[in-house]
Amino acid sequence: MSITPDLLLRAYRVGLFPMAEHRDDLDLFWVDPQKRGVLPLNAFRISRSLAKTLRSDKFTVTRNKDFSLVVDACADRSETWINNDIRRLYQELHHRGAAHSIEVWQDDNLVGGVYGVAVGAAFCGESMFSRERDASKVALAWLVDLLRRGGFVLFDTQFITDHLASLGAVEITRAEYRRRLDQAILGHADFSGTPLALSGQDVMQRNTQTS
Repeated sequence: MSITPDLLLRAYRVGLFPMAEHRDDLDLFWVDPQKRGVLPLNAFRISRSLAKTLRSDKFTVTRNKDFSLVVDACADRSETWINNDIRRLYQELHHRGAAHSIEVWQDDNLVGGVYGVAVGAAFCGESMFSRERDASKVALAWLVDLLRRGGFVLFDTQFITDHLASLGAVEITRAEYRRRLDQAILGHADFSGTPLALSGQDVMQRNTQTS
């Protein structure tokens, strides 16, 4: 059975997400990790080096300016699970207003970003990339601030990496994730209508006030 955008959204609502073995694989499979990574929205950690980068405002951050370019940049690595079907499906979700991206620019070049899917008051992060130091961390800082102010209550990172753990992500059981997801998808949150932070200083101040 081929995966359609409607089926993909239903899968997210029960805790599943698709992957491919590699970029040239013609098949997708569903993933349901026993341990799930989540980033508590009130516990995002800003290190001294990231704080310095945020204060410098050397990057420009946008939302949904070039979703396809972010997906392609996330896939631009030696090993990736993003194949053509993944690209197509998430592009269709983006056109429906269900998939979103945060872009980080420097001198008109895309140097970092993250994309994911919103279901109710849950945001399911899919992938991120960085071509300049701290660029992906800046994307996450803006994203966490936007999710918090937009009414989201769950930020799913799928898996835990050292990078995400350093920013405050934690690992929970599958059962706990599904409990939180069941509550979150009943809520309402606004990704596109909530204004983006105007500066890195704004992001830091709000994070400090809520952490």
